[in-house]
Amino acid sequence: MTTSNQNTVSTLIVISMMLLVAFTRMLPHAPNFTAVMAVALFGGAKFKRTSFAILIPLLVMLVTDIFIGFYSLMPVVYGCIALTTLMGMYAGKKSSALFIIGASLLSSIIFFLATNAAVWYHDPLHTQNVAGLIACYDEAIPFFRNQLFGDLFFNFVLFGSYRLVKAKYPVMAR
Repeated sequence: MTTSNQNTVSTLIVISMMLLVAFTRMLPHAPNFTAVMAVALFGGAKFKRTSFAILIPLLVMLVTDIFIGFYSLMPVVYGCIALTTLMGMYAGKKSSALFIIGASLLSSIIFFLATNAAVWYHDPLHTQNVAGLIACYDEAIPFFRNQLFGDLFFNFVLFGSYRLVKAKYPVMAR
């Protein structure tokens, strides 16, 4: 198999894995226990082209949002996805489980901080002071727990499955 064909097959496998896992968002799940950030981290780590790495997770998110519904915090969520993709590009160069775990945890924390700050800012039920912000973060802790576990789980599934595929089909390792 030529290098070009190997790259094409590898790219198609990465995209297929991302789509399969990302569309689990459409299935019933615990709040924030989704594959979205894992898809972004995985895409960043595995795509050679930055445009693919950022575009694919955002497109998947947009398509699933069409079915789930649009919401006012989409720019913040999509920004977190793009940032996680960039972290994946860095973590992928290191190609270490420790870097992937660290990037997964960091992306969960950034998502929690950014989206809940946006909720606090836009929600009239939260007072617009430090106490209101802290209360907003406090209310979101159960969602954060789900986010952490979901991100770690789906990163394990994506990166682990990819490693197994490469081990089973060595031609992909090139």
